[in-house]
Amino acid sequence: MTEDDPSDEALLARVGQGDAAAFDRLYARYHGRLRQYFSRMLGADRAPDLVQEVFLRVIAGSAGLDGRGGFRTWLFTVAHNLCCNEHRQAAVRRRAAEVGERALGPGPIAPDADEGVELAAFGLALRAELARLDPARRGTFLLRFQEGFSLEEIGRVMGCPVGTVKSRLFYTTRLLAGRLQAFDPRADEEVRHG
Repeated sequence: MTEDDPSDEALLARVGQGDAAAFDRLYARYHGRLRQYFSRMLGADRAPDLVQEVFLRVIAGSAGLDGRGGFRTWLFTVAHNLCCNEHRQAAVRRRAAEVGERALGPGPIAPDADEGVELAAFGLALRAELARLDPARRGTFLLRFQEGFSLEEIGRVMGCPVGTVKSRLFYTTRLLAGRLQAFDPRADEEVRHG
């Protein structure tokens, strides 16, 4: 990095000294990526609040930044931990809602979205399948394929060995490939040629 384009860590040090412009640069670099990560992990409605929560923690300091993984890894570790907290809280809310539903009866069912465009349909199906995954598998998948993290970085973010990361990615991609088989263009070719 140059003086005109300082590293994340250099900007974070300047944030610790009260440099608002350094904070703005870090925010510009990461707010979109964090928003997309939270949207896919928890839904678009929760994403803006959680992005703000991450950046409040950046302002509060870098006590959790140990220098081994760098700022980006630390930032997504904070984001991952917030997702874990949200999932725990959502589980409690779901249990409470189930008790309420049993008392009140079922609510209305929302109609399926029909985009009419295969790519949009695939995107919706992928998001739905990701939402069905447990948070560890979903987070591993998104950090790898949305954020481009290395296996080692994912391990540091999620607090698990690289072997666990590899295993999660293998089984998750295999599971998703099976569930999204209808979108495989090779399936159409086999029907035409078979």
